[in-house]
Amino acid sequence: MLNLLIAVVVTILSLFYAYHSTVPQDRIIRDAYGQISVVDQLDFNVIGAVNSFRDDPHHRYFNPTNHTTPFFQVFEDEFLDVIGSNPSLNVISFDPTFAFAHEAPVWVPDTDEIFFCSNAGGDLGRSDIGHNNQVAKLSMKEVAQAMAEGPVDVNVSQYKIDLPRSVQMTNGGTGLYKGQILLTNEGRGDQPANLVLMNPHSPYNVSILLNHFYGRQFSSLNDVKVHSSGTIFFTDVPYGYYQHFKPKPQLPNQVYSFNPRTGAIRVVADQLDKPNGLAFARDYKTVYVADTGSLIGKFGHNLTLPATIQEFDVDPKTLAFKNRRVFAYADSGAPDGLGVDEFGNVYGACFDGVNVWNPSGTLIGKFFLGTKSANFAFAGKGRLVILAETKIYLAQIKAGGMSLMYG
Repeated sequence: MLNLLIAVVVTILSLFYAYHSTVPQDRIIRDAYGQISVVDQLDFNVIGAVNSFRDDPHHRYFNPTNHTTPFFQVFEDEFLDVIGSNPSLNVISFDPTFAFAHEAPVWVPDTDEIFFCSNAGGDLGRSDIGHNNQVAKLSMKEVAQAMAEGPVDVNVSQYKIDLPRSVQMTNGGTGLYKGQILLTNEGRGDQPANLVLMNPHSPYNVSILLNHFYGRQFSSLNDVKVHSSGTIFFTDVPYGYYQHFKPKPQLPNQVYSFNPRTGAIRVVADQLDKPNGLAFARDYKTVYVADTGSLIGKFGHNLTLPATIQEFDVDPKTLAFKNRRVFAYADSGAPDGLGVDEFGNVYGACFDGVNVWNPSGTLIGKFFLGTKSANFAFAGKGRLVILAETKIYLAQIKAGGMSLMYG
């Protein structure tokens, strides 16, 4: 009997040890910086008081735990695989008077710099029909030096980049593409929207790849990504008109492909209200396109219009976008810039920060800033740089991003 009891105890201890020895260490939440908030959605599926409902989702955000911003809001355990066991989220540059950090974030590995642009025509953007917006860069090496003793809020300098007159109201960026940064520019006044290549090193030479569709002007080129084939895809939506620095649009709101080897251009998707950010899945067989239909610039908001991420199949021969379906709907504002991480999760810059959905379209967590973000970029594995208009944040996490380099 004693031997049987000993055998049972040994078996139980062996199973206990075997189980716990296989528990991923990054699932152990250390949270040294007090920035993780785990939300059990079953506890918040029913709201009692009428005044608890969010009647202004652009300015009132879903933070049922009332955690202090910024923080990591966890809805599913999968998000712990993204942020790791002890993540941090800090401001690395700020200017409360200037929306210097709006869009077009591109990381340049050899110099460890992030390029980005200011808000074109929006609040605190210092740009309008008479003034261009700004392209600038920030050194991640300077950030690392400022945070040498640990993750804290810092304020490193931004360095303005002087570009030729052909670059007007930059809004989108990706790369590196054959060693250069691809920029989409909205244009301003009589200066047309265009797609350009920019050298990421001084003197920042620029060459224009495209500035029309068979003689017709684009509305305001918005965002851009490169397919594994080398074909460039970009969105066109009249935010320049909505922000009062471009004339009335002359083309529908569409997504285009451009083959830089042959010069061929074609429309690949047109059934969207306001196509905005876009990102390819890791295998390039699927593409995600943000539809910011509810955002109408200086004309305001319409909450009954789309605030979605649409998912398409990419035709293996023609690269046309097919079989459109809803991937996700954002609960705060609308998803703008999009990206994909090494796990295949889809990131969307929204009005409360950066939201993250798994490949099935389930919201698994948020980089919750409590303020608007329009775009972001991975700066190598474990560093997510988030643009938030008057601030730039750095999330130090476990995940890395899908490579955007080509050639």
